[in-house]
Amino acid sequence: MSVAGSQAQTFLRLLALLRPRLRTESALPRTIQSLLAGERRFGSRDRRLYRELIYTTLRYLPWIEPLLDPEPEEAVRRVAWLAAELPATRIFRVAFATGQAPAGDYAELLPPWFKAHCPDVFTPAELAAQLRRAPLWLRFQTDPAGRTSVLQEFAGRGWTGQESTLLADAYELRGEVDVTQTAAWQEGRVEVQDLGSQLLLPAAGVTSGETWLDACAGAGGKTLQLARILGPTGRVEAHDIRPAALEELRTRATRAGLRNVRIVSSPTAGGYDGVLVDAPCSGSGTWRRSPHLKWCTTPEKIAERATLQRQLLAQFAASVRPGGRLVYATCSLSRYENEEVVATFLAAHPGFEATPLAQSFGYTPTGGGLTLRPARHDTDGYFVAALRRR
Repeated sequence: MSVAGSQAQTFLRLLALLRPRLRTESALPRTIQSLLAGERRFGSRDRRLYRELIYTTLRYLPWIEPLLDPEPEEAVRRVAWLAAELPATRIFRVAFATGQAPAGDYAELLPPWFKAHCPDVFTPAELAAQLRRAPLWLRFQTDPAGRTSVLQEFAGRGWTGQESTLLADAYELRGEVDVTQTAAWQEGRVEVQDLGSQLLLPAAGVTSGETWLDACAGAGGKTLQLARILGPTGRVEAHDIRPAALEELRTRATRAGLRNVRIVSSPTAGGYDGVLVDAPCSGSGTWRRSPHLKWCTTPEKIAERATLQRQLLAQFAASVRPGGRLVYATCSLSRYENEEVVATFLAAHPGFEATPLAQSFGYTPTGGGLTLRPARHDTDGYFVAALRRR
């Protein structure tokens, strides 16, 4: 059997093992990683090949899944056309990307029920953006001299990239690279953070010298960015209910040399100039990066998240001092997790009011906040709102 023929058989075998979970398992990437790691005969290029083929299938699932049983050869042909052109996929694509490229209505590649949640994502530009591979965005965590050193290291590895025109600290690194193997990452001079995520705090107008609470800090991506913005005269206190995530945050802050980050178990009532509630959400803004979430997310799950989000806003509102701000953020594109959560909170808390955002980055704010959709700046999707305590 040819190399390409063997690749096709292996791909279909792996997919058969995953099929029962494709529409149900939110932790599917972990399962995929474990499955590929368990194939001892695979080298790194093999893992890159099958990972790309599996994720392509997930992006285009309605165009692939119905063919897997009756016409597996056609399913393979379509995946070959739709997969990214990478060194690892070259043999597979040359052998099987034959005939006409698959075509159809891109709207079929999102759950139809989601149109009521975010009709704007069903426009041609946004649908096309949903199918692009998400870029690797970094955030510099160093002074200009340190940044020069980072770029020199990247150049020495033959890596290329481009600085963002929106934020001085944002950098898009191109190609199939592992930034965690660099001295820049190991010494805390760069962090992996999507550009959309990086835009949220500047949009909210966070300034230096203030004291902030990151109420749902997790492993601390935004905590570290917040600490950089607040500077040495400011302070950020980080809170989360997950001890393991906070340990990772502690490690990252130490690696970055940030001395203005403190982990707290009990936030101070009324003690902060600002409180960031980066709430757990459906993750619909990350569907192009995590396409499996398109198929295992349901309206019922979004409603459950919205209930939790309202509870978190109400809980941490008490930590905002008079005149301070409560910043609400999600990586969701659903209005039920975004504008409607804000509207419900404001109706129940007359002591808060929506306040204009400091920057919109070309998006159109609404009364409830700002939605960052992927097409405009090649980011994940996010929402942010700033609420001032009277």
